[in-house]
Amino acid sequence: MRTRVKICGMTRRQDADFAAENGADAIGLVFYPSSPRALTVAQAQEVVAGIAPFVSVVSLFVNPEAELVSQCLDALPIDIIQFHGDESPAFCEQFARPYIKAIRMKPGIDLKKATEAHRKASGFLLDAYQPGVPGGTGKTFDWSLIADIDRPVILAGGLNADNVRQAIQQVRPFAVDVSGGVEREKGIKSHEKMSAFMREVANA
Repeated sequence: MRTRVKICGMTRRQDADFAAENGADAIGLVFYPSSPRALTVAQAQEVVAGIAPFVSVVSLFVNPEAELVSQCLDALPIDIIQFHGDESPAFCEQFARPYIKAIRMKPGIDLKKATEAHRKASGFLLDAYQPGVPGGTGKTFDWSLIADIDRPVILAGGLNADNVRQAIQQVRPFAVDVSGGVEREKGIKSHEKMSAFMREVANA
């Protein structure tokens, strides 16, 4: 099965367009104010203007107010919501939109138990754990912690062109998610790194 790719933390339209042209299945927009990749709704509209067909737009939130999520859904062509905080199943499900729930893979985690509550999630994004940091750590985690779950797994955390082939071969995820691993500075993607990453995914 082909491994899907989401490139997250887009802040410029030219980067989103390049990702789509080079085979990315999804782009991610960050609406978490503390992130260096955070966007306003108006900025996000510029990023996704004219996005190619069949490229999913994913919006990332961390413990947001419901009003912010609704505002983004009304203003943007969002296909999937990604919740990266401690959101309850009821909160995630109220927007009547497919959603992904992120899980930080701290040592000793019971992954099956962690996914049980969010039975209606379309998939689970597994990311590295760092105290006080909800995501975007740029660190990998111990992939052997991943157990079989009955929803698609999206592997994140410290991926880049140097390790994504090994990650895919070991974990066999439905998709991989990359942000910092294809940047030249925070929020600014490197087209060369995106191309290299996509090649290694294909090679895997």
